[in-house]
Amino acid sequence: MRVVVSIGGSVLAPDLDARRVEGHAAVVERLAAAGCEIGAVVGGGGVARDYIGAARELGANEVQLDQIGIDVTRINARLLIAALGPEVDPKVAHDHEAAGDAIRRGDVSVMGGVTPGQTTDAVAAALAEYVDADLLVYATSVDGVYSADPSADDGAEKYERLSGGELVDVIAPMSRDAGASAPVDLLAAKLIERAGMRTIVLDGTEPERIEDAVLRGEHDGTDIVPEGVGDEPSYWVEQ
Repeated sequence: MRVVVSIGGSVLAPDLDARRVEGHAAVVERLAAAGCEIGAVVGGGGVARDYIGAARELGANEVQLDQIGIDVTRINARLLIAALGPEVDPKVAHDHEAAGDAIRRGDVSVMGGVTPGQTTDAVAAALAEYVDADLLVYATSVDGVYSADPSADDGAEKYERLSGGELVDVIAPMSRDAGASAPVDLLAAKLIERAGMRTIVLDGTEPERIEDAVLRGEHDGTDIVPEGVGDEPSYWVEQ
């Protein structure tokens, strides 16, 4: 089974806590030991927003701000690599081709951001499509996809299952400005729809939830299932 796991920066490193990073690394290692081929994409989280905010006050333009964000995601990626064992590619992959090569030779590959204007949400979706992954998992600080911001709207509806097209329809109206609540961005949603990629969006603050979702399909998040697909994938049925 080939899987791409996107770990939000606010999930992996809301603060510099080595034990938290070790917990996520341990899950990646257990997935690899279970026979999964893994690519991990790490976000920037609050640290990236702090740096971007300071740079904006200093007059940096939008491309420069994006580049700062990419640098932070790659630092977070290095933290995860430092916690992983010898099965990890020791280099942060700077493009999908390098990550794909590492995954195909049996290494765990870790990426951060790639290019200005593109979030790590989209990086993960593109990597999953590039390597023809069986499953894409977004480990976020939100427990699934909602119709609105659940922290601001008591009537927000949580979706248990969506198609790729429905995901796009839900995400499209949501702003991606500061404070936006969409767990994945619009470009990522469109890539998921295009690729027909089975995807799970879940609360990844407890790393074991990622393991349960990948190995057994057990989670409390949102399943994004390609249209026309109804049965459970063989990699879960056979567990």
